[in-house]
Amino acid sequence: MPVQPRPVAFERVAPVVPVRDLASALARYRRLGFTADAYEDGRGYGFVSRGAVELHLTEWAEHDPLRTGAVVYLYVSDADAVHTEWTAADLPGRLTDPADTPYGLREFGYVDPDGTLHRVGSPSPSGTPAAA
Repeated sequence: MPVQPRPVAFERVAPVVPVRDLASALARYRRLGFTADAYEDGRGYGFVSRGAVELHLTEWAEHDPLRTGAVVYLYVSDADAVHTEWTAADLPGRLTDPADTPYGLREFGYVDPDGTLHRVGSPSPSGTPAAA
């Protein structure tokens, strides 16, 4: 009887986000409450994490925020609390106000100077989707 392969478990994901200046991006993520470190060999690569969330950053000379931005969705326990924290950080870029969605989440967005949209969401406090 043939041996059945065991199912492979996908354990985590770390999107790689392009940035124009790694040092500036690492500093910005620190202000957002992330732990942020450059890769040891100094080749324009870094890591940021907060809780179970991990992103990798790559310095890319051809990166143009108007053409090559990225999008990450961060599921958090309280989007309003994160929004308050990120507002206080007074970062460059664009931060939208939190709003309830038709799909039952409370969300806001932050677009950083590198063109990355960080969508942040948590369950809607009312527990029901917003009226469309």
